[in-house]
Amino acid sequence: MPHYRYLVSVRRAPERHRFEVYPIRLAHTLPRIHVPLREPDPDVDLDLQAVLAKCYDDGGYEGLIDYRRPPRAPLSAEEIAWLDGLLNGKGLRP
Repeated sequence: MPHYRYLVSVRRAPERHRFEVYPIRLAHTLPRIHVPLREPDPDVDLDLQAVLAKCYDDGGYEGLIDYRRPPRAPLSAEEIAWLDGLLNGKGLRP
């Protein structure tokens, strides 16, 4: 598997050492993942991007985050350029 900075992993209870891994690139939409339920129920699909958007919209984060400041998380030069373009395009950075 190629190197990724961000991953989502899902573990299935009966197989404690088996994980499903979803690599994430910062500039891409978050994936839909399969969430296992108890047998005999089938997996449910979870749209992580929709969940994040709902949490952000309902959580009041726009008032808590100062987008003019750099993030505390270390980012690559490519990620910083992407983030600057995104925030400038939304009018959140001068």
